[in-house]
Amino acid sequence: MINFEAFFSITYGLYIVCSGDKEFGNGYISNTVFQVTSEPPRFATCCNKNNFTAEIMKIKGNFSVSILSTDTSSEIFSKFGYRCGRDFNKFEGLSINYGETGVPIVLNDSIAFLECEIVQTIDLGTHLMFIGDLVQADAIDFTKEPITYRYYRQVKKGLSPKNAPTYIDKSKLEKISTTENQKKYKCCVCGYIYDDNVEAIKFNELPDDWVCPLCGAGKDAFIEVLPPNNINL
Repeated sequence: MINFEAFFSITYGLYIVCSGDKEFGNGYISNTVFQVTSEPPRFATCCNKNNFTAEIMKIKGNFSVSILSTDTSSEIFSKFGYRCGRDFNKFEGLSINYGETGVPIVLNDSIAFLECEIVQTIDLGTHLMFIGDLVQADAIDFTKEPITYRYYRQVKKGLSPKNAPTYIDKSKLEKISTTENQKKYKCCVCGYIYDDNVEAIKFNELPDDWVCPLCGAGKDAFIEVLPPNNINL
């Protein structure tokens, strides 16, 4: 038997990983960034092969890591965690610097950043692991606390997007309870509740391209809220 809740005991941070340059770039939310060597300083990150950013990393050979704080806005998680950069410019309206390799670096809600030049790529099946030599690193605001995946889940009530290495099908997790007869659905990015009791269209009948009216997250960012007698334990 596998208790998937046990997976959440493993500690992770949350980061924005970007690649590209001023002309062509993208980024995504990652909780798999880690240092692999000290001499030379090298860092690794994992990215789903289907991610737009993975394509850019293979072409441009660089990546940046923005270390997020505990007060990171839902807009950041929505833009970089639940929306595809093929459809819109994720950097629009944000504070962006460009590093020595030309890579975009997101400064919003970040306490520090790393810039790496990719030296090795490892195929892990569904994901690619990119290993990079550290080019530069600097602090943005050390007065803030870095956010962890545990904090994101327990305080912000968020879940991993589908392409994340730590994604677990929501049907395997305990459901949130409600006393209403009709179904409700909660956005795991911003907490918005879609209530079938009051909406003209049932959630399951919404088009696939429907997004959360508050933060812009897609339908896959919503988890069903069930009555207490239907909770899966």
